[in-house]
Amino acid sequence: MWAYVTSGSVQEIYTRPKAIKIGDKQYPQNIFELWSTSELQSIGIYPVTIDNTNLKNKEYYNNTNITYTVDGTTVKGEYGTATALPLTDVLFTAQDETDGLGTEGEVKQYGLKGQHKSKVNGKAGVLLGETDWYTLRAADGGTAVPSNIATYRAAIRTKANTHTTAIDNAADVDALAALVYDWPTLGS
Repeated sequence: MWAYVTSGSVQEIYTRPKAIKIGDKQYPQNIFELWSTSELQSIGIYPVTIDNTNLKNKEYYNNTNITYTVDGTTVKGEYGTATALPLTDVLFTAQDETDGLGTEGEVKQYGLKGQHKSKVNGKAGVLLGETDWYTLRAADGGTAVPSNIATYRAAIRTKANTHTTAIDNAADVDALAALVYDWPTLGS
């Protein structure tokens, strides 16, 4: 990654080599690979290093845009402080309902906890769905559900409840991100 710098200020960022025009002079894209760092700097092209110290997982945080500063012979890109996404659901307000945007008290946007619980319940549904035919067969008067299948299905429901409780008990975004969702397997 490179930056075009004039008067100590970043004018443009190049994420990959490309043909560029500086002033009235056209340069081919291969200068980024063929020229030395000092040759590139002679026309205002500086290498860029990115500091990812403040970069957080975007599943859980809103990251700021990168701020670029010229640091002698390099350009440094740095993220600002990341903001945690909301843990709890955002509900429609009375004003939202008046404005025709939704019904007061209903979910406007799911928070991280709601999203995680939805994923857990979806996974439990998929796992239970794989053995649903046993319960349908038994309900239709056929063969009883084998005990290992009944035990497995009960374990899935128990595990889903355990996971959703852990999600509800997560004190903050980092605690939620640290949760691991393990599932029983048939025959274990």
